[in-house]
Amino acid sequence: MNEEARFEFLPHTADARFRSYGRTLEEAAANAALAMVSLMWDYRQIEPRVKHQVEIRARNFEGLMVKFLTEILYLLEVKRFILGRVEEIEIVRPEKTAVDEEGEYVLRAVLVGDDRPENYEIISEVKAATYYQFRLDEKPGQVQLEMVVDM
Repeated sequence: MNEEARFEFLPHTADARFRSYGRTLEEAAANAALAMVSLMWDYRQIEPRVKHQVEIRARNFEGLMVKFLTEILYLLEVKRFILGRVEEIEIVRPEKTAVDEEGEYVLRAVLVGDDRPENYEIISEVKAATYYQFRLDEKPGQVQLEMVVDM
């Protein structure tokens, strides 16, 4: 991987598998979103006309990422929103609130893109984000996140 790489695609028999990179968990999560949408369109060509603020909650990081990518697919399907970039992303890790109870992960972000998909070439369709082969490798200053999406 060169220093500029945000993500790469990995071999997979039926669906699409990718690895996203970042210096932080937030950067790797944002790059995972870009990896997924790059299967459908060229995110670098999307005009920044519309912003959507999202807040996602889950009991674990794996669930948080699946819900985050699912929200992007939902916005495409329901609001015709196509993602161009992720801004102001923040991930709050849970704190134990009691002896036997854990809090939730929270992801907040501003999604920037366009609500006119007819102006862009859509090359394929991602049906769903999955838990299959999910992997997180987190070291100081280097985060790698692997996911599979259904095509």
